[in-house]
Amino acid sequence: MSASVEIKITRLAHGADVPLPSYESAQAAGMDLRAALRETLELAPGARALVPTGIAIALPAGFEAQIRPRSGLALKHGVTCLNTPGTIDADYRGEVGVILINHGDVPFSIARGERIAQMVIAPVTQGVWKEVKTLDETERGAGGFGSSGQT
Repeated sequence: MSASVEIKITRLAHGADVPLPSYESAQAAGMDLRAALRETLELAPGARALVPTGIAIALPAGFEAQIRPRSGLALKHGVTCLNTPGTIDADYRGEVGVILINHGDVPFSIARGERIAQMVIAPVTQGVWKEVKTLDETERGAGGFGSSGQT
């Protein structure tokens, strides 16, 4: 069983007829976001655009919304989200926007109402710094990128 949290949402004028974000299956972790474009957007290969969703949300304190790519768009068309996962903080009240990029070889058309990304609601843990003179030793130590092997 999964937990649920109430999230206040408002439709902006340009998104009045666009469906609200929704889970497409009973066990889905992310709800699909839809484009609230006034006209079809042609995303050229290598191009990126901020795509409006026509909604603004009010997350409860202690939660964030993560904006993630849709796997089908990435696999079939090379279209994905930049700044992934994008974070919507609990105190943000502006429009939810999705930064899309076309890594494909051909232009990709995004129509009004099309599912463009998914949004996952997650709890937030804020860290509290504790400054110390030295850190505890580990087997890995200061080994960085690639230090633990290729797989």
